[in-house]
Amino acid sequence: MPRFRMLDPLSSIGGAAENGLAYLGGLAQLLGRAGAHVFVSPLKGRLSLQRAFHQAMVIGVGAVPVVSFITFFIGVIMALQGAYELKRFGALHLVADTVAISITRELGPLVTAIVVIGRSGSAFAAEIGTMKVTEELDALETMALHPIAFLVTPKLMAMLVMMPCLTIWADLMGVLGGSVFGVIGADYTFGTYLAATRDALYMRDITTGLVKSIVFALVITGVGCQEGFRTGSGSEEVGRSTTAAVVTSIFLVVLVDLIFTAVFYVTSGA
Repeated sequence: MPRFRMLDPLSSIGGAAENGLAYLGGLAQLLGRAGAHVFVSPLKGRLSLQRAFHQAMVIGVGAVPVVSFITFFIGVIMALQGAYELKRFGALHLVADTVAISITRELGPLVTAIVVIGRSGSAFAAEIGTMKVTEELDALETMALHPIAFLVTPKLMAMLVMMPCLTIWADLMGVLGGSVFGVIGADYTFGTYLAATRDALYMRDITTGLVKSIVFALVITGVGCQEGFRTGSGSEEVGRSTTAAVVTSIFLVVLVDLIFTAVFYVTSGA
């Protein structure tokens, strides 16, 4: 009997791994069907474009103030923290390089993704979850509107466009934040700080962040919508789905970020 008890932890690990793979498979299936619905028919395509434009305003334009403030202050913080160490080695002139590379490669796309998860990923889960509880999803099907085509496809289209745009804007605001310290505390002028930033960056630094942002868009949309469709009966289940969407999205975004950072590091030969 003790021998069978020893197997319980292994069974738990195996069950968790199986559930995780099933969850990722469900995400891939949902995103694949959402993408396919764009090309099903011209009428549905036009309907999706109209709803995608509305979603883009909510997802992208609505997030600009929050992303701007957060990444601007992170740029200032990165400059201060970098200068604290660089000054010890007499390399304070490298603060612009440090901020630029950190923001474009890592912090710009990651912070943008976390902000969008809080604003839009949770909203996706709450919207679809509420519609499921109130049986509006069934009503859509009776009107010959597929829930995935009507709800998920526009969100996916908008997210794929707006996440890279928000990431570029976040990169810019982070660099501007770093320039505040550069001008005040590191003997830069605004022009020389921007010139140092330009010289420090390669195109791969920017494209690395943009590639990450596209994958983050897929993760945020897929998790938010899938948690909404998985909502059980009862109003309290909407809150559960919203919480699960935020927690799962952040976990997967950080995991994806780790994987892509490792891949880019190995392929760059650094």
